[in-house]
Amino acid sequence: MKVSTFAAVAVLAVLAAGCSSKGDGTERTLGQARGDIAVAGEPSQGTAAQISYQPGSGASGTLPGITVVGAGTARAVPDVADWSFGVQSDAETASAALKAASEATRRIIGSLRDEDIAKEDLRTEQVSLYPRTTDDGRAVIGYSASSTVHATVRDLGKAGSIVDAAVGAGANQVYGPSLRVSDNRAQYRAAIEAALDDARARAQALAAKAGVTLGGPVAIVESGGGGTPGPVYDRGLAQAGGAEVPIEPGVDEIAATLTVTFAIS
Repeated sequence: MKVSTFAAVAVLAVLAAGCSSKGDGTERTLGQARGDIAVAGEPSQGTAAQISYQPGSGASGTLPGITVVGAGTARAVPDVADWSFGVQSDAETASAALKAASEATRRIIGSLRDEDIAKEDLRTEQVSLYPRTTDDGRAVIGYSASSTVHATVRDLGKAGSIVDAAVGAGANQVYGPSLRVSDNRAQYRAAIEAALDDARARAQALAAKAGVTLGGPVAIVESGGGGTPGPVYDRGLAQAGGAEVPIEPGVDEIAATLTVTFAIS
């Protein structure tokens, strides 16, 4: 009788241990509803470790559709030109070369300010100093210093006179113009609309060929476009010491690309 009582107590103790463990102050759940599966024997930190799953809808769980890429463009006239004006000075010593380049740069900046270029539209792009050597590279015969100033010209009608003023002040290196649209948001929205129309036309052609009915878009991904594209014409560079340089703005093309999925039935 004592043996039977002891065995019963042992069975109850094993069952109690299987339901909860008080050794680490946490409970380990053996199972939960809604398809969650507990992993026995792993620390749970208050909750059971779970393996979750979602029932699929059909074979793949995805809706039928047609995915196409649409492209659209809009045209805009550039209204801003970016220029870089540089000067290079040679001297026997490094300090003399750097001083000459600095003085020329100050004159260039002054000439640009006299042409009503705002201070915030001027910035120094680079300053460099390097030795000049003999052909065999064994001896230093002097130094060259250079400095470049970037200018944003917001009145294209004055671009030619601004270039002439910078050259007259000592700029012997001229780069530009880089023409752009200062605010192309309206044109980009028009390009987006054109891209969506293009995508719908492509999807309709595919649906007609496949004998299905095209529905509305269920997913739209913007996959490119915007930014500042280059003008669609050739630019002429300024000729140092020449007459006022004519600037023709041409036309920019603002591009947009969309990947669109349309429902079908």
